This record gives sequence, structure tokens and C-alpha cells, in this order.
Amino acid sequence: MRILLVEDDAALGPELKTTLARNGYAVDLAVNGIDGQIMGKEDIYDLVILDLGLPDKSGLDVLRHWRAQKNNIPVLVLTARSAWQERVDGFDAGADDYLPKPFHTEELLVRMTALLRRANQQISSQLEASGLTLDENTQSVLREGEEVALTGTEYRLLRYMMHNPGRVLSKLQLVEHMYDDCAENDSNVVEAYIKMLRKKIGHDMITTKRGQGYVFGASR
Repeated sequence: MRILLVEDDAALGPELKTTLARNGYAVDLAVNGIDGQIMGKEDIYDLVILDLGLPDKSGLDVLRHWRAQKNNIPVLVLTARSAWQERVDGFDAGADDYLPKPFHTEELLVRMTALLRRANQQISSQLEASGLTLDENTQSVLREGEEVALTGTEYRLLRYMMHNPGRVLSKLQLVEHMYDDCAENDSNVVEAYIKMLRKKIGHDMITTKRGQGYVFGASR
């Protein structure tokens, strides 16, 4: 999953980005409202974490702009604990959830997972397909009950594919959800990671569509 984090706090922003990366997310950080608004227009993010107290352009204005442009990306807003009116305004502007500062990382992660499940019409934190189970809470993968050891990049790739079963996913789509903007986004590495994943989860779980991309869970 690729996340857009819009946070101007010089300490909190990088800290959150590092924490989310450790939990299997590719994260891009915007430190002001204008940059965040522009980045949020790109159709590559699965979720936005948006601080409402931003310099140059408020988070509320950014959110209203996205919704006016029919951008329905899930948005979790961050607000000051005492700013109850800001939270109300955030919901009115189209926020999907809010989290008051200061907060515990565990709560942020749980709320993110819930929003992503809702966006994908997913009831449980577990994704299942043909004997393969991926648990987003524990970041673990089981094949026929046996744990599968995956690298962080392999996990991000598999999770994105399992969120989109049966869809043809291009190399560009996959690499956009494997890495953040700071990484070397070479789409050629996708083939290597697909090959490694097949060895670990079964060759029949991922189908190659020549000239198009890959499909997870496609029937033969």
C-alpha cells in the first residue's frame, strides 16, 4: 500500500514516515498544503494521512479541493486534541476518519488498516486465497498453515496484489506501490520479485499477461 503523509512538523513527519515504512507501507511525505494537494491528485495512493494545521494552505482546504475534484481517496485527518470544531469541519469536508494529537502509533496503524479494508470492501484484516493467508495486523503470511518468510518489499508487493485479485496490474502500478518517491523506482526489478514470490507462495498464484502485467489468483 502506498501512503501520502501530509505533515509539516519537522520531527513528527519523518518519524511517522519511518514507522509506517517499518510496517510495510511505501510513504511519500509532503510538508505543506500546496505540495500535498498536488501530490494527492496522483492516482497512486491508497490512503492519505492529512494534518489540518498546515502552512501556506490549510488541510481543510486541501481536502475540500480533492473532494471537489471527485477524488475519493480515503483520508485520515490529524487534529489537535482540543480542536473539536476542526474535527467536525474535517468530516464536513469529506474526511473518512480523524485522530487527535498526540496519538499512539498502534492506534494510527489500526485506523489505517480499517480505512483500507473499508475502501476495498474487506471485512477482516486477513486476506485469503487458495491456501494463502496474509494478516495485515501481524504482517505475516501463511501458506497451508506454514509461515512464509518474505522481505519487506516482497510483502508490500504481495499485499497489493492480494488487494486486487483478478486484476491485470502493470509493472508501473506494482512498482508505485512497492516504493516511495525516494527509492529507485526501476520497474525491471518487478520481474525479479515476482519470480521470488512465486518460489515462496506457488508458481500458480501469479499469472503473467504478456505485454500487460501480472494477475494474482487468476484461474487457469
